[in-house]
Amino acid sequence: MTYTPEEFMAAVIAREVRDGETVAVGTLSPIPAAGVLLARARLAPRATVIIINHEDYWPFHNGSKEFYDFAQRGKFDLFFLSGGQIDQFGNLNLIAIGDHDHPAIRLPGGAGSAMLYYLIRRVILFRGDHTRRTFVERVDCVTSPGSSPPRVIRPGGPWKVVTPLAVLAFNSETKRLELESVHPGVSREQVQQATGFPLVAQREGAVTPPPTDEDLAALRGPIREAVAKVYPVFCRTAFLAA
Repeated sequence: MTYTPEEFMAAVIAREVRDGETVAVGTLSPIPAAGVLLARARLAPRATVIIINHEDYWPFHNGSKEFYDFAQRGKFDLFFLSGGQIDQFGNLNLIAIGDHDHPAIRLPGGAGSAMLYYLIRRVILFRGDHTRRTFVERVDCVTSPGSSPPRVIRPGGPWKVVTPLAVLAFNSETKRLELESVHPGVSREQVQQATGFPLVAQREGAVTPPPTDEDLAALRGPIREAVAKVYPVFCRTAFLAA
């Protein structure tokens, strides 16, 4: 079975969507968009899918304010975030890499990520790469914290991390990311070498299930067409021929 890393990650994300949930996908998130559409097509037909800027999956008429109001009322069950840096505590950096006053790299900014990380019940982090530059021991700047002090009311937070190499899971007791599974053909040592902090394996030898033939047929057909309405360049290379 042949698949691209993007198809694999979309299939992993699809399995995290629960039937009946309201799932939202923000900007610059084509892989989560493909994943949630795959979930609704194959696994969670009663899920409500919201994809920002998508003509078929954007129900709000007053711009982003209505979206954020919806989130603040606790209406979203699942969301997706990424970051220039992600550390072992689930903290995200979307501001700058290096010294804050004189950064080596300026990142796009947090927008509403800090608020969404607090309020949405489960947040899946994703990255199209997995390197020690991204997965660091401690982020240079905390845009969105992975956990909060006990006195802070926080209904939501990190759930899992999906990359081309592995799935990490957030341990709510230790407040740290752990290795849930490695993808087929990837060793635990490879994942550790690409990660800037020690990884504890939840289950020794756990391998992420690959997409099924039915998953791939859906991704390369109607889901590719739907995602291309917002991410046409992404769709030229992310999906293999049907």
